[in-house]
Amino acid sequence: MRWLEKLTIKNYKSIHDQTLALGQLNLFIGGNGVGKSNLISVFRFLREVVTQNLAGYTAIKGGAEALLHFGRKTSKSMSFALEFADGEEANGYRVRLLPTDDDSLIVGLEQATYQNRKTHPNKPFDIPVAASKKESGLREHTHQCARQAMSALESYRVYHFHDTSDSAPMKATGAIDDNSFLQPQAENLAAFLYWMQEKHPSHYRNVVDTVRQIAPFFDDFRLAPSRLNESRIRLEWREKGSDAYFNAHALSDGTLRFICLATLMLQPKPPAVLLLDEPELGLHPAAVSLLAGLLSSVSTQSQVLAATQSVTLVNQFGPEDVWAVDREGRQTVFKHLSDADMEIWLDDYSLGELWEKNLLGARP
Repeated sequence: MRWLEKLTIKNYKSIHDQTLALGQLNLFIGGNGVGKSNLISVFRFLREVVTQNLAGYTAIKGGAEALLHFGRKTSKSMSFALEFADGEEANGYRVRLLPTDDDSLIVGLEQATYQNRKTHPNKPFDIPVAASKKESGLREHTHQCARQAMSALESYRVYHFHDTSDSAPMKATGAIDDNSFLQPQAENLAAFLYWMQEKHPSHYRNVVDTVRQIAPFFDDFRLAPSRLNESRIRLEWREKGSDAYFNAHALSDGTLRFICLATLMLQPKPPAVLLLDEPELGLHPAAVSLLAGLLSSVSTQSQVLAATQSVTLVNQFGPEDVWAVDREGRQTVFKHLSDADMEIWLDDYSLGELWEKNLLGARP
């Protein structure tokens, strides 16, 4: 599997200059406002860049001044470099963005890269893509490495299932054919589960069985096209010992969020890079422990990056899976816990306890 081995970020929001050597499972812990979510949002931003929505997304987010590290007076440019590895072969993507007088951003320099680490261990081969352009040129480039980078970046979606209000998209009736992938806020949850039920029944049963572990009253979903409009579907479910059917409004917020998480991670082909922002929000501690198992399991197929504030979740993992995120002065700093000698501490305390005692930094 081609995975994201290294990520370098310069002058993006609170992140001044950081390089992260990523593993298969990466949990980012830290207090409010230290920059965990800024890291996760990098991937959403890069997706907008390569899909040629740099101008529109920059405007929506408040302009270049809001995205550059402490504004244009401090940061003259913003840049990102990603390295994807698959054995001896590696390819990558680099982009440098420049602010303009009208508070937008343009692509100052854009490159794809290729490297055979056995034959050329010291330097990758650079493939020019664009320079001084309003939008990315990656989509139109024909080189195989550029297409591989485009495929990876275009697939990045940050999943957060926080909105469980009465008007939440996951509770609404949706298009039954909207099932190519689970949407970032589970807008198409019913359609996606219906597709799994019809085409991948074993994976569907895994979702049902997993949901039952945190909701013993739950029997099964009731998934079928609307009888009044067969192109539409909504989430319905059945309670054990009852013939009555309920819709998503009858589920607790935590149960509904857990259904979304289980569906995301137990689907037949999860995303190559799974990006999650505070997946533990609103979950019972028992559900958080089960979530940890799902994250560990899916990390054998997908690379996981998740920002969390949950001590219970962190307790389920080792230092090699965890990054402490702190604010040092005016910038966000990431520290991989495996770099620290923690053996003496872990004999007596769990990782979460060490975090609560403020021995890891990233104070909760």
